[in-house]
Amino acid sequence: MKTSIAGNNLKKYCEKALLLGFTRAKPSVVTAPWVRLKCRFGCPGYGQSYCCPPNTPTPEETRRILDCYRSAILLQFEVPDSPDCKKLFRKAMKALVDVEGEIFKDGYYKAFAFISGPCSLCRECASISGNPCVFGYRARPSMESCGVDVFQTARGNGLSIRTLKNRTDTQNKYCLMLVD
Repeated sequence: MKTSIAGNNLKKYCEKALLLGFTRAKPSVVTAPWVRLKCRFGCPGYGQSYCCPPNTPTPEETRRILDCYRSAILLQFEVPDSPDCKKLFRKAMKALVDVEGEIFKDGYYKAFAFISGPCSLCRECASISGNPCVFGYRARPSMESCGVDVFQTARGNGLSIRTLKNRTDTQNKYCLMLVD
């Protein structure tokens, strides 16, 4: 299912994201129930984080959430293979949440960001020991964990995405900013 996204009033946030290191900012989201299977049966982080399943909204809940929004921004971030790639990605995720806060302060009180892939704020998530999230104000669920078909969403917006053949390939990560 697809949600229509963005408008001219969101242009300044797209421009801000580009200044913060994101490569492109585009509109449109596709959800699919099968996506979460990749988390459950392919990711070693399943059940190891507050930002991953089963602790995140189901695809059905996500669809209902997306249906509450009229606007969103799909953000692309290119992560080259380098010793600093995790640091660069953490910096981008921090910037994403900062932009979410700015959008909220500008009157879009429903602003909410989804990150790409597992949360990287902590080395080990507090969920493993049953403690509250240390960075609850910054932690966000991944699009994949909530059932967003990132590949179809990116392709539907004319953006490049492919499966990686080598760990050294540049990764195209995508984040989603819901705005209303």
